[in-house]
Amino acid sequence: MTEGMQAEAAGGAQDEHRFPCAQCGADYRFDPDRGQLVCDHCGHVDEIAQPGPWAATIRELDFETALSGELDASEIEETRVLSCPNCGAQVEFSEATHAAECPFCATPVVTGTGTHRHIKPRGVLPFALDERAARRAMTDWLGRLWFAPNGLQEYARKGRRMQGIYVPYWTFDADTRSRYRGERGIVYYETQTVTRNGKREQVQVAKVRWTPVSGRVARAFDDVLVLASRSLPKVYTDGLEPWDLAALEPYRPEFLAGFRAEGYQVELEEGFVEARARMDAVIARDVRFDIGGDRQRIHDIDTDVSDVTFKHILLPVWLAAYKYRAKTYRFVVNGRTGKVQGERPWSAWKIAIAVILGLIVAGAIGYVVAMSEGAV
Repeated sequence: MTEGMQAEAAGGAQDEHRFPCAQCGADYRFDPDRGQLVCDHCGHVDEIAQPGPWAATIRELDFETALSGELDASEIEETRVLSCPNCGAQVEFSEATHAAECPFCATPVVTGTGTHRHIKPRGVLPFALDERAARRAMTDWLGRLWFAPNGLQEYARKGRRMQGIYVPYWTFDADTRSRYRGERGIVYYETQTVTRNGKREQVQVAKVRWTPVSGRVARAFDDVLVLASRSLPKVYTDGLEPWDLAALEPYRPEFLAGFRAEGYQVELEEGFVEARARMDAVIARDVRFDIGGDRQRIHDIDTDVSDVTFKHILLPVWLAAYKYRAKTYRFVVNGRTGKVQGERPWSAWKIAIAVILGLIVAGAIGYVVAMSEGAV
């Protein structure tokens, strides 16, 4: 990366996601196949500057410090965003953009500009799939769906470009120590005499012998992942997991060149509430394992949580939002693995044909059975 580009990125006078080509001045974009900055205008390629050894690891931030508003000013940034009036997405745009279409729901958005003051990203998982690979994954997924409208499949195959979006997430680390009370159940069998069909029989009946127990468990949680966006149904984004968080890179805006980035809408404290619920579910599983026996009852768990740290990260998603016959269909593709999630489209006429064919087959079977019985 050239010194001029580094100076511009540091200065922040322009949109931080735009980097001029060293040869012709047009905008670079990050190429997932090459892992480099590429100029589509002149073909020039530039490397992404590697961080020094002091920045090679992604440093976590202290949770309590952030809640008290005492984070260092260098950890906070303000970006220009467009807020979608339909789905509420906050997507970063450059100052040169005056009108756009929301990438999450295809709603036209005119720039009444706003700003988003937020904690800076600490890590980014760069795109590994380009748009062509993402579109192929989406159309293959649509093709495997029974009763999907042919028109939507064709529209998606030949439709508008997909949007590469970096979606915001929180990750949380914490140490936990839990005390519990419960009961351990041991299954045993008793022989009992019962009457069946006028005959007395002996059967084995399962019983459970419960014993009070108590104990302690401890667990260190690492990178508990929480979605920080409200723009997409959570069931879609959860369906894109797992993410290879071990491949996270220290945040550098060059990775965002040519892509959009969404500002987080789930605040840090709210994100930790969800993270804590996930931690509690794992702790309950640990307690059941510690109780042992054949069955377990948990009466209460008292957990001390310490050393909570977090980071704001960006994960890559290819997004398609298609308005087909007055209905919006949304599809998301994991920008690393190609895993697809989306709204399930249905074709009424395909379903009707399937029902008719089913009735015909059922009628034919019934006719054959009736004829066979008549012959007998």
